[in-house]
Order: sequence, then structure tokens, then C-alpha cells
Amino acid sequence: MTSQPMRRSLWLDRPAPVGTDEWRSLDPVDVLVLGAGLSGLATAAMLAEQGRSVVVLEARSVGAVTTGNTTGKVSLLQGSRLSEIRDAVSRELAEAYVAANRAGQDWLLRHLTDNGVPFQERTAVTYAATDAGAPTVEAELDAASSLGLGVSARRTLELPFPITAAVGLPGQYQVDGLDVLDSLVRTVRRHGGLVIEGVRATSIESGNPCVVSTNRGEVSGDRVVVATGFPFPKRGGHFTTLEPRRSYALAFRWPGRALEGMYLSVDEPSRTVRDAHRADGSYLVVGGNDHRVGKGTPTSAQVDDLLSWTGTAFPDAVATHRWSAQDYRSTDELPHFGPITTGDDRVLVATGYAKWGFTNGTAAAIAISARLADARPDWAETLEARPPAFTKVGSTLGAGAKVAADLARGWVRAELRQGPADPPEGHGVVLRDGITPVAVCTVGGVTRRRSAVCTHLGGIVSWNDAETSWDCPLHGSRFDPDGGVLEGPAVRPLGD
Repeated sequence: MTSQPMRRSLWLDRPAPVGTDEWRSLDPVDVLVLGAGLSGLATAAMLAEQGRSVVVLEARSVGAVTTGNTTGKVSLLQGSRLSEIRDAVSRELAEAYVAANRAGQDWLLRHLTDNGVPFQERTAVTYAATDAGAPTVEAELDAASSLGLGVSARRTLELPFPITAAVGLPGQYQVDGLDVLDSLVRTVRRHGGLVIEGVRATSIESGNPCVVSTNRGEVSGDRVVVATGFPFPKRGGHFTTLEPRRSYALAFRWPGRALEGMYLSVDEPSRTVRDAHRADGSYLVVGGNDHRVGKGTPTSAQVDDLLSWTGTAFPDAVATHRWSAQDYRSTDELPHFGPITTGDDRVLVATGYAKWGFTNGTAAAIAISARLADARPDWAETLEARPPAFTKVGSTLGAGAKVAADLARGWVRAELRQGPADPPEGHGVVLRDGITPVAVCTVGGVTRRRSAVCTHLGGIVSWNDAETSWDCPLHGSRFDPDGGVLEGPAVRPLGD
């Protein structure tokens, strides 16, 4: 097994996808969509099909952030999510969550079928390999059954190691995320919409029309949809209810036969397993080792652990690609889609998918496009109308306490270290230069110094050696070695 797999996802390792549009002076449109991942492009496609004028603005490139770095599972059985949601919210909300995901899955399957996008049907399996994990699997079986899913207990699996419990749901499917995005881009453009890369939105002024400031100039639209993963406008207060999580994945050349299932463990650390088949051969995709962004360092240890585990479980697999992805989990376990604040339906947001964006993100697109057509489905009405009381107050306060503690800890650690420093290749350190925390890293033989203060809300970044990036533990903003924004709610680079 090679120890140096390519630092790029299997899905992004491909020729340039379908063409996008060049930046130009834009007339006001019906809807501006910010973010060209699944949520943004599905929303834009649905709105364009309604006959609305749509422009999608993407800060980096199509699929560059979450969608291009997922494991590509489109499933209603989602690890232990259903039992967690059942325990966190009312029965009505849990049923609405399942209905939303079913609607998202159904719409996406129709789109893939109608547009000739490949997918593979699989049985989704949640399993435990330890005695400690078995009760969680049993709880998921009970929750999924009670919410109307055709699940069943499984005693054995095709995986090459013993299990203690498992639950399966047939008729689910897996995709290559970039195939899906390519098709959605084509749909948007075929109906007269634009998809423009390299344009980062920095602020939104709600009004009639709304005005979005970007690094290329101002654009305006009757409505704005923020589908950027973590909504960057502060006025929605989403930074108080979302926790950013990072997880890791690897692809391996694999001579084994196609798997019948796609698998996710409930044990810690978690393991996700699926197969993938491309023109250049068959692959095994393995992921896991989820942790809060900016924590769990050194992050390279997370990758090494996955390599070691796969080498033991699948000794014939040869590593070819490694990557990581960022997701956001809300304190009430449910996704957020709808107006950014109560009473402001000019600016809409979609976030909080907790790693299940192919169903939740498509459901968010359905809800938002239906809202603009005054025809929201019942599940969307229920999820959007949930009052703040449904948020788990204890969890929200706990998340706030973590943020406050990380903010203080980051500044204290910077105070304890003196500069200058010259880190070795691939390493970074936060130190103090006078009263200023400074982020110093060496990448490609060049040592760079930037402010270590995140430009979102003042957190102190930490070094992610697996991705050679600076990550903020407060709300998940990430920056490249030069300080440029990679993802998260920050819209400005780290200072000099």
C-alpha cells in the first residue's frame, strides 16, 4: 500500500468538468445563488426550470468544497441519525425530516435517470463492530422502523471482519458527486442561467432588490440563496447553532468484486466503506475519523489511522487518493433552510446537513424553490416553522461554551510562545510577535507569516498538516498557507 496517495478526492481527479460562464456585468436577476455545491446548483436548476432568471456565484470552483469531497451516498438510513433525531425533537419533526430526505432522494434519482447520470443501487448498512456499539444499532433499527423505513436486522455482512449488530435498508444508491454537479450545471445553463466561478460574495444587503458585494463587484437580485455550507452573514446567528466537523477519506485501487452494500459504523472512530467503478478501474473508498474543525491535531494522524485500518481489513487495496470534507451539524440535529432571519424572505439559507447533503441538500433546494412558487410541501412547512424552543438549549449553550473556551485557549497558547520560528516543511505553528498571534508555516520550501486571528469572529487558527491549511476551531473557517479563504464563514483572508 503506497504511503503517498494523491492529495485530491477521487471525484475531483478528472478532466475539467462541463464549462461554466465568464464574469461579466450582470443585470438584476430573479435569484442569486451563492455556492456551486449540490444545494446551490440543485436550487438553481429547479428555479431555472421554473423559468426564473438565475445566476450562481462560486468562490472557488464547482464542487471544490463539500460536494466534491464526500463519499457520495444517497441514503435514508444515515448511520445513527434517525435515533439521534428521534431523541432530540418531536415525532412530527422526525417524520418531517424523513419526508424531506425521501423527497430529496426521489428528486435526485429522477434527475440522474432523466439526464443519463450514472449511479449504483446499494443496500445502506449501519453496523457495529464492538459490543459497545450494538445498542446504538438496535436503537437505529427501532427508530427507522417506527418512521416508516423498510429496514431489517442483519447478522452477517460481506465485510472482512466480524460485526456485533447491523441494520440494512435496500434500494439506496451511491454516486460520483462531480457527475451530479456537472449535470446540474448543464441544467442551469440549458435554461438560461449562469454559473460563474472565482467570485466570492462578501456581504449581502437585503432589499428590493438585494445587493451582493463580491470580490469582482456588486450584483443584485430579487432574492439571494446562501448555499455556502456555513452561512457567512452574521445576522442569521447560525454561528451559535452550527458545529463544524471534519472527516477524512481515501480511495484505493481494489481488485475485489463490487460490494452489495455501502457501510457506515456507529463505533468510534467511525468507518464508512463503499466501492466505486470508473473507466480506469475499480476502487474502494474508506472514510471516517470525524472531529471538530481545528481540533484533532495532528490531522495527518487521522489519515495514517485510516491507512492502517484499511491495510488490515483489505490487504490487497493500494491507496491512490486522500482527502477530507467539512460538514455542519446543528444543535437540534435538523437541517436549516428558509429565511436567514424571521421576516426576511429576501435572503434564504441552506445548511446543517450533518454529512447527509445529497438528500438534505436536495430537500433544501426543493423547499426553497417551492417557497418562491408559493407551493411548499408539508414537510418543509413543518421544518421551517419549528420554533427556537425546539433547539436543544443545553446543546446550544454547550456549543457556545466550547467556542468561548477555544477562543480563550487559542489566545493563551499564542501568548505562551515566542517568535521567530522556522517550521520544517509541511508544518505550521502559532506564536506571539509582540501582542499579535502569528501563524507561521513552511510549504513548498517557502516560510509564510500571517496573522493567526480568524477574520470571522477573532478565533486563533491551528495548523492542519493533512491539508496544509490554517483552520479556525470556532466556526470552521479555513485558510490556505498564504492566508486565502478556503471555506467557512470567513470572507476575508488572514491579515499580514
